[in-house]
Amino acid sequence: LISSATKSLRMETEMLEKKLQEAQMKLAEKDGDKQKEIQSLKRLLSELEFQLTMEKSNNESFLDKLRKEMKHKSEELEKLTQEKTQLIQSLSQVQEENSVLQDTVRRECEERFELTAALGRAREQVLELRRLSGTLS
Repeated sequence: LISSATKSLRMETEMLEKKLQEAQMKLAEKDGDKQKEIQSLKRLLSELEFQLTMEKSNNESFLDKLRKEMKHKSEELEKLTQEKTQLIQSLSQVQEENSVLQDTVRRECEERFELTAALGRAREQVLELRRLSGTLS
């Protein structure tokens, strides 16, 4: 009976040892797979960090470019605004001069008409005087 129980226990122990070995092998395989997956994820993480660094660098470079361009455009706008102000002042001055010249031309035309009318009256008087002097002689 003892021998039979011992034999049975040994067989059971051997089976349990085989199961333990199989479980250890599966655990070792799973552990190896996990280590591979960890290494793969670490590589992927490194690649993504590198891409992120490159994107940040590109974005900073692009932002610097945009800032420089914006500064340049702002300077151009300021320059154009000053030119516009000067042109408006010049236009105002020219309009004022034009108004003065138009007023001068109007007055000169009025004087010319007055002189033409006076000249016409003077001619009439000269002709009248000639007639009178011709009649007196």
